[in-house]
Amino acid sequence: MAQFVNLTQAKDAVAAKYLKSHGWKVEEAIDAYFQGTHGGRTGPSLNKLFDSYRDAPGNNPDGIGIEGVMKYFGDINIELDEVACFGIAELLKSPTMGEFTREGFIDGWKQAGCDTLPKMTNHASALRLRITSRAEVFRRVYRYAFVLCRQAGQRNLSFEIASDQWQLFFSSKNGGVDWNTASTPWLDWWIEFLEGRGTKPVNKDLWEQTEVFMRKTQEDESLGWWTADGAWPGALDDFVLWVKVKRGKAAEAMEIE
Repeated sequence: MAQFVNLTQAKDAVAAKYLKSHGWKVEEAIDAYFQGTHGGRTGPSLNKLFDSYRDAPGNNPDGIGIEGVMKYFGDINIELDEVACFGIAELLKSPTMGEFTREGFIDGWKQAGCDTLPKMTNHASALRLRITSRAEVFRRVYRYAFVLCRQAGQRNLSFEIASDQWQLFFSSKNGGVDWNTASTPWLDWWIEFLEGRGTKPVNKDLWEQTEVFMRKTQEDESLGWWTADGAWPGALDDFVLWVKVKRGKAAEAMEIE
């Protein structure tokens, strides 16, 4: 109850109601609360709030640019180098990183039931928790990042951008999920492997399937689930073979020692 109240600023009675109806699962209860109608009629106040962050009101009346976005993230306690930043961008359907549209801003916060900065700050805190604890939320935000990070006119991500974002999403210190484990530095090996292939651009399929692959390695690091005739992108198939060779060399070195 303390966690629910802290994140939502709701009264104890409201917290108890939502927690009981969701089997005392705090993430689900908080999610349900913010998807409710607690923000009331949010239209006028959201428009006013949106206008307060516009960089150049005369040039783009329905957009917030990079300076306004940075100020806004600061006001709701979101760091630019954490996964939750992408979570808010996904909620508000940002067309590119560092830009909000009036429609996306208002529709997103209406859906979340938030019409004030304190409510948005609480929602951001709850979102931060859901990203790390609920795989479906992490996947939704991760996949939206592909759209945000593409350069104008490009269908794929440059390797440099993809590498930076993998290191963001696959690390708990950035509010993501750790891929490196005590036995296998998966993330480090994945980037090392791709660099050895010539840092080719990353297409949407490889981007999305890398996260699926990450989850599979979390379930079974021995790769017992992998088969040569699976539907994985070629780069991931090659990576599996590369990992097996890498592990074999490591085991051989240990025997020699």
